[in-house]
Amino acid sequence: MNTLIVSPSPHVHGGDSIERNMYGVLVALLPALFCSVFFFGWGALRVTIAAVASTVLFEYIIQRYLWRQPVAIKDGSAIITGVLLAFNLPSTIPLWLVVLGALVAIGVGKMSFGGLGNNIFNPALVGRVFLLISFPVQMTTWPVPNGFETTDAVTGPTPLVLVKQALRTQKPFAELLPGGEHSLLELGTGSGVAGSLGEISAFALLLGFAYLLLRRVITWHVPVSIFLAIALFSGVLHWSNPAYASPLFHLLSGGVMLGAIFMATDYVTSPMSRRGMWIYGVGIGVLTIVIRNFGAYPEGMSFAILIMNACTPLINKYCKPKRFA
Repeated sequence: MNTLIVSPSPHVHGGDSIERNMYGVLVALLPALFCSVFFFGWGALRVTIAAVASTVLFEYIIQRYLWRQPVAIKDGSAIITGVLLAFNLPSTIPLWLVVLGALVAIGVGKMSFGGLGNNIFNPALVGRVFLLISFPVQMTTWPVPNGFETTDAVTGPTPLVLVKQALRTQKPFAELLPGGEHSLLELGTGSGVAGSLGEISAFALLLGFAYLLLRRVITWHVPVSIFLAIALFSGVLHWSNPAYASPLFHLLSGGVMLGAIFMATDYVTSPMSRRGMWIYGVGIGVLTIVIRNFGAYPEGMSFAILIMNACTPLINKYCKPKRFA
């Protein structure tokens, strides 16, 4: 009897699935979500719920009524897009802008390319950058964390604004830190630091990073290469001129942790090979520091990831593993 069964690869199932990995990422985002609600109050929860509901709804409408195909919103990808979009927004942003950003993220950044697995750019970042360019005032009005007292939220500059101020005045960056208000510990915990929901606590994001590594949802190559590139490049600049911020400040401030751990590691938009991941991560790190120090925007993580997303097909082409067959 012929017992040889010929079938396409993979021949051994590892137990992974889209749903398992997507919901694993959602679990890893919970510590950062708890911190954002703790520091920004109900405004953070309001923005997150609106973003998730909008992304799921728009994906359902497009799949059900435009594509007339089976709806696949249960895989969790639309939920992740909504959470990551919310994490890139201030807690006081009007809800109609959240819905508009969700429409662009799903409709333009994801479904226009063919849906999950076909998009070139990270959908949440497409929505975020669209809102930042189209509505800069609303997107750069950052509330200072004041817990659940959201009626008269106090707004303030993000720590990254100090980077531009130090370079403009050529004063040592450390002298511009106002009485320890933006100390490294506060940047790590999010206490008293203005910013978007996902920038509020680097320690919470690192906790999620550890969970993703333990569950083997992602590998360490992309985040670590980004961290090393940012640390080395900003360290050289800081050593050459104290007006440049220190490496630790760049790592803990802004969207570095959120972008490196949860958005740059997107399976679809990041390279497949390990060598490609290193090139991709180093590119993001270098571009982030270039934009932060020499660009028009204080933050450069979103733009850096989108630029390297566009380079991913080229990286995959020239970093193919050796063929043995």
